[in-house]
Amino acid sequence: METKVKKERLLIPREKYLSAGVHIGLTTKTAGMKRFIYKIRPNGLAVLNVGMIDKRIGHAANMLAERKNILVVSKKENGQQSVRKFAEVTGSRAITGRFMPGSLTNPSSQDFFEPDILVVTDPLADKQAIKEAYSMRIPIIGMVDTFNELGYLDFVIPCNNKGKKSLAVIYWLLAKLLLEKRGEKLEAKPEDFGYEE
Repeated sequence: METKVKKERLLIPREKYLSAGVHIGLTTKTAGMKRFIYKIRPNGLAVLNVGMIDKRIGHAANMLAERKNILVVSKKENGQQSVRKFAEVTGSRAITGRFMPGSLTNPSSQDFFEPDILVVTDPLADKQAIKEAYSMRIPIIGMVDTFNELGYLDFVIPCNNKGKKSLAVIYWLLAKLLLEKRGEKLEAKPEDFGYEE
């Protein structure tokens, strides 16, 4: 009896993930990230599981579709264009560069905002936003690489959060899925999010 191998259906073609380097991790691996690692290359570099990344992007989009006030942050420059474009097309709020202390905890701060959910591009760089969201009981979605710790994050998207192309593809896909759930269509392309060939 012949068994058929079930072909995994992804949100976008596997080649698009691979060409953006979404699956490329680092040699440093935290205990929490081990379950997302597909294999370790001979040079010690971790390779993330593309199927898991894809499923988690879909799940994160569902979480975001249930919220009105979404806040996306990126202190690191490689994610700032993607974060700004995501906020623009989805009607969310973006904070790029330095996250001002008190933005989520001090109502008298001029930057004060009460989001329903927070998305961080790198938990290490965006730790101030995480700390404040956690203290205010705001759910947190984090884009995490193999070196990141997972503490305080409610949901993680394992990915290469260092690469501009990788972040552009992920934020573009999140925006596309989120708008589809709202019955809208995303006109912007990955290039508008910072994806460069």
